[in-house]
Amino acid sequence: MRKMWAILALILIVSFSWLGLLGNEIHRQAPPVPSAVVTRSGETVFTRDDIQTGRQVYQSMGGQQVGSIWGHGGYLAPDWSADWLHRESLVILDGWAEAEYGRAYGALAAEDQARLQTRLQAAQRENTYDPTTGHITISDDRAAAIAMVSRHYVDLFGDAHALEGLREDYAIANNAIPDPARREAMTAFFFWAAWATTTQRPDEEVTYTNNWPHEPLVGNAPSGPNIMWSIASVILLIAGIAALVWWHAGRKEEEAPVPPKEDPFTGLKPTASMKATRKYFWTVIALFLAQIFLGAVTAHYAVEGHDFYGIPISDIIPYAVTRTWHTQLAIFWIATAWLATGLYLAPVLGGKEPKFQALGVNVLYVALLIVVVGSMAGEWLGVQQVFDLDMNFWFGHQGWEYVDLGRFWQLLLFAGLMIWLSLVGRALWPALKQPGEGRPLTVILFLSTIAIGLFYGAGLTWGKHTHLSMIEYWRWWVVHLWVEGFFEVFATAAIALLLVKLGLVRARTANHGVLFATIIFLTGGVLGTLHHLYFTGATTSVIAVGAVFSALEVVPLALIGHEALENYRMTKAAKWVQNYKWPLYFFVGVCFWNLVGAGLLGFLINPPISLYYVQGLNLTATHGHAALFGVYGLLGIGLMLFCFRGLFAKQAWSDKMLAWSFWLLNGGLAMMVFMSLFPVGGLQAYASITEGLWYARSAEFLQQEIIHFLVWMRVPGDIVFSAGAFVLAAFAARLVWAGFRGQREEPAPVATPAE
Repeated sequence: MRKMWAILALILIVSFSWLGLLGNEIHRQAPPVPSAVVTRSGETVFTRDDIQTGRQVYQSMGGQQVGSIWGHGGYLAPDWSADWLHRESLVILDGWAEAEYGRAYGALAAEDQARLQTRLQAAQRENTYDPTTGHITISDDRAAAIAMVSRHYVDLFGDAHALEGLREDYAIANNAIPDPARREAMTAFFFWAAWATTTQRPDEEVTYTNNWPHEPLVGNAPSGPNIMWSIASVILLIAGIAALVWWHAGRKEEEAPVPPKEDPFTGLKPTASMKATRKYFWTVIALFLAQIFLGAVTAHYAVEGHDFYGIPISDIIPYAVTRTWHTQLAIFWIATAWLATGLYLAPVLGGKEPKFQALGVNVLYVALLIVVVGSMAGEWLGVQQVFDLDMNFWFGHQGWEYVDLGRFWQLLLFAGLMIWLSLVGRALWPALKQPGEGRPLTVILFLSTIAIGLFYGAGLTWGKHTHLSMIEYWRWWVVHLWVEGFFEVFATAAIALLLVKLGLVRARTANHGVLFATIIFLTGGVLGTLHHLYFTGATTSVIAVGAVFSALEVVPLALIGHEALENYRMTKAAKWVQNYKWPLYFFVGVCFWNLVGAGLLGFLINPPISLYYVQGLNLTATHGHAALFGVYGLLGIGLMLFCFRGLFAKQAWSDKMLAWSFWLLNGGLAMMVFMSLFPVGGLQAYASITEGLWYARSAEFLQQEIIHFLVWMRVPGDIVFSAGAFVLAAFAARLVWAGFRGQREEPAPVATPAE
């Protein structure tokens, strides 16, 4: 164990040091934000203030929930950086073609088109940024093209009648940004984002975004390092799986422990603070149901851009709001389930309840409600353009996917996590001081609690005008390291402790297993964060490190079937274990979706060459839905059900209802993913490879009949999935009703209130 702790410490030190060094490199070599964009004739087109204000405007309207920039964000509207790049290129080519041939570019012979395209590539890829003056110098032809493209976006986000149909295709409300000055400023940000995608880094053959997006007109194609490190990642994945299987084959399997004759938790009497977690779990189910409803509305916007089955709703609750709430509520309800599990388990593991623990749990609940309701209200007000741009940053919509809530609400959430950390820590403290076989697991649980509390602070590192590349860097610390990293370590340790307490796993086996799993996961997981940053203004070194370590993230999933089998076998260990059959089955479901959603569908988009073509397409959403709910959602539900066994009257428990919920949720998710999201993503990937990313995200492509049909094919899966959620809610209501009749008193409590 000492060696394993030393290895884990070394991995964390090396990984975070390396991650920090690469973050510094991203900061130093990010695409420059110029003091001005000027023409060769001396006219100022945009200023830095225009670009920065334009980004704030983009954020205020929902930002990455309404289309995307550099591939990160929503999937229905275009990627604005790719869309601008394509539109500007066509305007320039048409201008040259009319001047030289008297015809539009599309009417020219192939050889004439090729000549103009070669000229365009040389002009667009040339880096004219002057670090001494801070100016980007452009030709008068390009300035004229910028003016034409800018007018398109000014009209699009306003109420120009000619573009009403396109707004509906994009699910953008009419007059989404009423202020013309704000719309003008936003075009400056779009131009700069597109400029970075086509301008080569000094003394390099790749653009600031590593030649992303695929755009044949300007010569954007996969770079050599992209292809090389993609091959390396596949080879490393195979080698890593082989090494893990070799290790597992040579490992001496310990005999499973003989489970006790009776349920060790039979005598558990919940303390006041444990009972106080009931309302957390009720809130989990309420937020889950709300998220499902908002998901249905958001998906329907793909076929009726302004309406919901004929009801005009876009002016009241536009797509930007429904998608924001849908993604944010997923994080909220899953995190709440895990936080409540920590609060429930801490007195059980510590052996007693500290003074005022219940008061702290209740105060934290109120704080979390304020964050949920306040942030959602602020996001709606932000999208409705009620706030000024500075006020929007603090109380409205920050515009960054998964970290949308305003800075004030972020600070409140961080304060809430600090309260949670102190509550769990003080209740665990007696167990941390007590030597014994179970102590290492408790230590891992406590350390992951600290990490959960602190790592959300990464979302507080950027300001209103922090460079976009650095915002993406820190944002993925929150999304990848906080949600996918340390929350998973916490959940793994919590499950192991529960199984040890039940006598289904030996403490020594669990200690080694959890610590080894943590080592394996964080070896790839920390630096694997970089696979989100390939095309966000980062350098080639980020592609190299991200490709290698994101491949290692998949390695532990090679033996996930063994873990699923072990969880299934536990349900057969003793007659009383049937009481925990469905919580354990939910953990089996986690294993399945870990392999399919996080493993297969995750690695489908992880290699640089793959992500180059599919970043920002529905294959990303396919992975996101299968992994977020399939792994983290099912895990949260499984942990919640374990807690329910001790919180509510046992006679109200219904295995039949849980069976229906389990199969409906898993079946509905599979239908949703493989009948709709995956085929749409596959068609988009082909379009991106053959035509360019702009086309795969265009209204022309997404409004085809086949795409509409596949969007409608999501409805059966949504219905089945929703039915599973409603059965789960009915099960919880049944427990609550029985609980009001009184929790059965049991002798010999494991956790009792402090004197």
